[in-house]
Amino acid sequence: MTDSDPYQDIRPYHDSEIRPVLDRLLDTPEFISSIASFAYPTVSRIVPGILNALTRRRLKSQLQSVNDVSGMQDVIAGYMDKMIERTTTGLTHSGLDLLPKGQSFLFISNHRDIAMDPAFVNYMLYHSGHDTLYIAIGDNLLKRPFVTDLMRLNKSFIVRRSLKGRELLKSSKLLSQYIDHLVGNQHNVWIAQREGRAKDGIDRTDTALLKMLGMARKKEGLAAALNALNIVPVSISYELDPCDELKAVELQQKDEHGFFEKDEKSDIHSIVTGMVGNKGRVHVAFGELLKFAPEAEDDDIAALIDQQVLMHYRIQSSNVLAIRMLAKDSPEMMGKLSAEGQQFIQEYSVDAGLAAAFKARISAMPAKAQPYALHMYANPVIGRYPA
Repeated sequence: MTDSDPYQDIRPYHDSEIRPVLDRLLDTPEFISSIASFAYPTVSRIVPGILNALTRRRLKSQLQSVNDVSGMQDVIAGYMDKMIERTTTGLTHSGLDLLPKGQSFLFISNHRDIAMDPAFVNYMLYHSGHDTLYIAIGDNLLKRPFVTDLMRLNKSFIVRRSLKGRELLKSSKLLSQYIDHLVGNQHNVWIAQREGRAKDGIDRTDTALLKMLGMARKKEGLAAALNALNIVPVSISYELDPCDELKAVELQQKDEHGFFEKDEKSDIHSIVTGMVGNKGRVHVAFGELLKFAPEAEDDDIAALIDQQVLMHYRIQSSNVLAIRMLAKDSPEMMGKLSAEGQQFIQEYSVDAGLAAAFKARISAMPAKAQPYALHMYANPVIGRYPA
């Protein structure tokens, strides 16, 4: 960090830094072997040396003309096109055309997938002619230097979650100033509504996030500080969550044993699973630009964001099937829904093939984890139509 660049330690790489970082990555054996094993897991175990050499040659060819952030994002967009074709049965969006023109926004999003949530929002902006996102990412995911490089190449900035006490306060203030700086300079920003994914499917904004965002303009009051950020809630819904079993097992073990033991590869495993796994239909819903009354407190503001996230969430067949499956064993489940919600569930038509495939998916999970997976899919419906 320097006086001329106070955000140097957390910001993404600038245009002038892109080429040197790419060259460094191409000379990093751990990065090359990770890409090779990700793309061809079986071959990498049999002939790792040959595959690593071929992977490096291919990456070098693909990246040889990339010299700035825009060029890097063009390459990533190409990868996204292939990933969407292979792992989704449909990608749609709504609300983007209703946002005011000529403004930058802070998109506060529900959080289902570590990498794919901001990637899908970014993809929609990119193909709609909007500026792409600066993406907030927790330092808990950056356990390898090459992972940090990859994230910062794609306009990601670092949220220091591992700090304590005064260091955390200082870091939070710097982060708040950086986000305010970005939006003030006509850059779009993405941040999750809470720390970590909503593994239980309950989307709720953490007031601690709002307080952090308000630090940059503390003297103006929280509502005014947040109004300056042009907050737009975003709802992302996946028909199928590639990490549903991983999340369900974690929730079950926490309930049963009081904790869940992660190893250093858990987050990387979740990232890869989320990227390559079948997602079914995916919908990205952009909400309305929010403006808060001067007297609004953090709880009021969080409730307004949550209302938008839940209202615009696209309910998928899996959400409806989960409610129906839970209600079969526990009739009181329908009592958690309003009359409108109960009617919605009864009238919602699900293709028989999709229903059979979803039931088989849940049945393939460990028996103790199955109820957790079903509640994970059911909770967005309960959130939209609470009794």
